[in-house]
Amino acid sequence: MTKQKELVKAIIEGIQEKKGKGIAVVDLAKIEGSICSFFVICQGNSPQQVEAITDSVEETARQKAGEKPVRVVGRENALWVAMDYTDVMVHIFVPDAREYYNLENLWDDAPIEMIPDLD
Repeated sequence: MTKQKELVKAIIEGIQEKKGKGIAVVDLAKIEGSICSFFVICQGNSPQQVEAITDSVEETARQKAGEKPVRVVGRENALWVAMDYTDVMVHIFVPDAREYYNLENLWDDAPIEMIPDLD
């Protein structure tokens, strides 16, 4: 497993740990001019859950993949938190913001893997 895919797997685990929903992994590796190789997009039901997911992703990625984010923005209001792991970007939204920005559809030609929600 590549380092990037190992990181994506750890990020997904961190999201699922706090019951994040609607996880989408957008593979940008073959898209010319893309800013990273993967987008991982998910949502929490409230700013509090978005904050908890952010903390869980940070901890799980550090423990399981040995990675720390270069930068995390959006924690102040926790409506949309972006975590930059250089080759992997994590976007954690509240539902309204996710619908509004619709990041999954920025790259129509990129493969998207939807991860089933855990109950």
